[in-house]
Amino acid sequence: MLSPLVGRATYLRWVCLVLGGALLMPYVMVGSVIGGLIGLPAAPGPLPQPLVFLAVLPLVALTGLVLPVRALEVTAARSLLGAEIAPLPAEWASGRRSWDERRRTATWFTLHLGVGGVMSGLTLATVPFVIVTILLPITGVPFDVWMLSSLWEVWWSGPLLGVALLVALVYLTAGVGVLLARSAPKLLGPSPAQRLALLEERVRRQAVRNGLARELHDSIGHALNVVTVQAGAAARTLDRDPAVARAVLGAIEESARAALEELDQVLGVLREQEDEPSTAPARTLADLSGLVRGTGAAAEVTGDLATVPSEISREVYRIAQESLTNALRHGTGPVRLALVVHDDHLELDVRNPAGRAPGRSGRGIDGMRERVTLLGGDFDAGPAGGEWHVSLRLRLRP
Repeated sequence: MLSPLVGRATYLRWVCLVLGGALLMPYVMVGSVIGGLIGLPAAPGPLPQPLVFLAVLPLVALTGLVLPVRALEVTAARSLLGAEIAPLPAEWASGRRSWDERRRTATWFTLHLGVGGVMSGLTLATVPFVIVTILLPITGVPFDVWMLSSLWEVWWSGPLLGVALLVALVYLTAGVGVLLARSAPKLLGPSPAQRLALLEERVRRQAVRNGLARELHDSIGHALNVVTVQAGAAARTLDRDPAVARAVLGAIEESARAALEELDQVLGVLREQEDEPSTAPARTLADLSGLVRGTGAAAEVTGDLATVPSEISREVYRIAQESLTNALRHGTGPVRLALVVHDDHLELDVRNPAGRAPGRSGRGIDGMRERVTLLGGDFDAGPAGGEWHVSLRLRLRP
């Protein structure tokens, strides 16, 4: 390694530049043939005629506009240049290309082949020249080219010149490779509009995942807590009062069945299969009585639940479910649930005597707070005045 600028990446980028020069050769050959037909003089040496080189670049750009060369160029840029190019979604990559994508691909294709052609020509011209100058003291062959006619007489001048030219070529290649690697993501990656669409889709999917996580936490967590509490109660009353034990076991069965239905609903959303939609309906405040009955809480509902918008009804049901779960977990004694529906807002209050200090904090309270915040309401939860409580207030209309 000559310096931090020159390393293994430099030589891979050199290969990418040579590849660009190789792809340019058919265009140059066609241009040279046309140039010979119109009487354009041939260029001396291995490099093409400059006018031919410049004349074929528009043809290269046209090829980038028409032919699907983007996949090839993206592969080369990632593997050889080390460019970090964000992949396009499969539906975008397989769909019809936009003109913006065509223009950016044509610009990159022209840049790659044009710069690659120049660097390939310099490499082909410089490397043999360097070898000859380094061997000058051994061969002793006089040169009649530029300054070498006098340099060959000083035995050490040729090797120094050769090494300097080789180092300059390596550093020039390194710099050009860095510029290409930085240009590739802008020209071959998603456009600003596509990046914005990708970000919006990622945010949407994250919101869906968060919502599903809250649904699973509230429904399954609630069912497990209720089953745990009721199973303990059934075990304590089985010998003393079998009738009560049977009632508790029935509540356990009902809670488990409801949890399975809700789990099926969430899994149906996760599958995202249109041909197998989930048939389990979303639970709303209309199902509140069954929820309360399964936990043994005392409920007082005031107002018409039918006036609550469906979205708010679903969310408040989940909050009530998680509130009862927290009451069983953090409180002790009978649970009281009060739901009041007013003309423009509703209020929910769940409380019972505070029990032992909460241990490891879960995600239930944060999930309830997220739901209420998204609906623009007020939320409070925790121990206060010797009770564990969850309280919220939501507007029913914007």
